[in-house]
Amino acid sequence: MNYFKQIAGLVRINITTLPQRWTLFATIVIGVACAVGVLVSLLAMGAGARQEAMGNVREDRVTVMSIGAQSPMLSDISRDAVPMIGDLPGIRRNPAGQPIALPQAQVSMDAIKKADGGPMSFVLGGYGPNFLEDLPEFHLTSGRLFTPGLHELVASTKCARQLEGFEVGDKRSMAGGDWTVVGQFRMGSSEGICMALTDVDTLNSAFGRNSYNTISVMLDSPGSFDLLTKAIQADPAFKVEAKREREVVEVSMKPLIGMLNFLTYFVGTIMALAATLGAVNSLYAIVDSRRRELATLRAIGFGNTSVVTSILIESIILAMPGALMGAALAWFLFNGFAASPFGFSFKLAVTPPIVGIGIGWALAMGLVGGLLPALRAARIPVTFALRAL
Repeated sequence: MNYFKQIAGLVRINITTLPQRWTLFATIVIGVACAVGVLVSLLAMGAGARQEAMGNVREDRVTVMSIGAQSPMLSDISRDAVPMIGDLPGIRRNPAGQPIALPQAQVSMDAIKKADGGPMSFVLGGYGPNFLEDLPEFHLTSGRLFTPGLHELVASTKCARQLEGFEVGDKRSMAGGDWTVVGQFRMGSSEGICMALTDVDTLNSAFGRNSYNTISVMLDSPGSFDLLTKAIQADPAFKVEAKREREVVEVSMKPLIGMLNFLTYFVGTIMALAATLGAVNSLYAIVDSRRRELATLRAIGFGNTSVVTSILIESIILAMPGALMGAALAWFLFNGFAASPFGFSFKLAVTPPIVGIGIGWALAMGLVGGLLPALRAARIPVTFALRAL
């Protein structure tokens, strides 16, 4: 008999006899569903965090940083560089003909959480004049904008929700005296990190600084990035480099995503090992219960390779319902679920690529779980099996 016909026949027999072995079948499905559900749910944390961070990223917005700076906080750009960078090609200009290249400064500050009274940091960002040209996603939800030269700031709705002292009219004691919260805002489709905004020169004066961290630039088009980069590299006087906003955000999110992924695969691997051991035990029981049947099939011409392959295929097929069930439960229970690990708030996102990883994980469990039982079935001597039953 043809090898592939043998496999097809054996797989058909295996599947049609499943109702007679429903308890063993249920054990495999439930174990795989639990492992896949946990894996997909945990992977959804990383995907949700990335979606939240990338929610307001624009392809035509570039961050100019000092060469070698690993983050905007560690960058340092002199005041003299701002007008020179604004004259470079590829930068968009506003209706008044001025380049949209705005200096920014950032300071990390501490505040008190509303939930438990514990400390939590937030970013106080200083923005140059006409900063709305560079942040079209900025939306004032209450109050008004800060006035340049005064100790005023606007706080994100996320800060107002999580931390004390960020309601409109509140005063915060910081460098230079008391700062008044005069408004609240949101940033487009995602809240991002907890932050407050003020005038960049007022911030620098209060904190005794004489330089900027970054310069945010709007391009004529996303394709103008190479033109701007070449112009910066061509002049050795510039000690800065241009990075796409997406790249800057990805680098800043890398530590958080790395920790979430480590947790995901650590816990997922433990669950997968448990599910695989359960599948091995169940498949061993299935093989033992079918010793006479397998011996008869081998006696009439079915080869060892066909038997091994058919059991592996059966194991993989049994893993599929568990994979789909686990992914469906993860989506139903956790998709859109709010989480705040390490102070960063976002919603879990069960995406098609994550479901694909879960299904692949399940198929691997089915393959590994079926290998030893399949080899055992192939090693049973036909005469011994027939005499033993």
